Amino acid sequence: MEYARGKMCVLALGGNSLIKKGDRGTIGEQIRNAEEMTTDIFGLITRGYNLVITHGNGPQVGSALIRNERASDEVPPMPLDVCVADTEGSMGYILQQALLNELRRHEMKNVYVVTMITQVLVDEDDPAFSNPTKPVGPFLTKEVAQKHAKEDGWQIMEDAGRGYRRVVPSPKPLKIIQRYMIRDLCRQGNIVIALGGGGIPVRKNKNNDYEGVEAVIDKDLASAELAKVIHAELFIILTGVPCVYLDYNKKSQKVLEHLTLAEAKRYFQEGQFPPGSMGPKIEAAIEYLQAEDSSVIITDTPYLNDALEGKAGTTITRT
Repeated sequence: MEYARGKMCVLALGGNSLIKKGDRGTIGEQIRNAEEMTTDIFGLITRGYNLVITHGNGPQVGSALIRNERASDEVPPMPLDVCVADTEGSMGYILQQALLNELRRHEMKNVYVVTMITQVLVDEDDPAFSNPTKPVGPFLTKEVAQKHAKEDGWQIMEDAGRGYRRVVPSPKPLKIIQRYMIRDLCRQGNIVIALGGGGIPVRKNKNNDYEGVEAVIDKDLASAELAKVIHAELFIILTGVPCVYLDYNKKSQKVLEHLTLAEAKRYFQEGQFPPGSMGPKIEAAIEYLQAEDSSVIITDTPYLNDALEGKAGTTITRT
């Protein structure tokens, strides 16, 4: 099989990339945001990268759970793993259409976009199942969140100073089932959208068959696992801030333009990066760089092209 010669890049989009602050989360808003974001990330394609796009789904899967609960008297509710699959497909469609339209505007008619519904193996004994930490759904006031906790049995947590959110189990990704399909499609020059919401968590049952589990997987950790196994030359994590900071939101806040792997490990161990926000992104960068001698860029979407030129964002390398 003849492959395209471009380097592979795994680009991880934040769960809020399609729902901006102040949005209600309508499909029209998500389509508009996807179109705007596509113009920002298109520089990766024109630079010759073969692209795998992964994405979070925290707001979307949280909304799906709310719809489940409110409509449970009329229609059977879906388990969490099916909600992940559902949002993986719908978000993939929105991103895929925006990318296809942008490709056609640039007359790149031989590049195609494919959305891969992706399963990820987890350990059913992972301690995350007894200690939910992954925020999903909208940001809420403390009073509203506590009301849900009391009336609906939600587990809640404060999320990086932005409000309170529902939290669900987030086990560690062990193996991405469709990893080689993703790799080969990417090598052929296709843009592959995969690992939506971190992928659908599955386990092996007593018959050694796959079955879904009620959880969500952190998309940054799953993306790092994918970037390792397909040997991507570049791993980019897009988030809601322009770069990584020390002492975030404090008077002593400091921009980190470049980090070595050793520095990233030290700051992570010192607790500089909260588990609900920057923590998983730094952990993902560490996981990737321990396996691949390459680069990780962490930035916000509008700064991506400057970050690729070393003029913005945070770049993390082994040395």
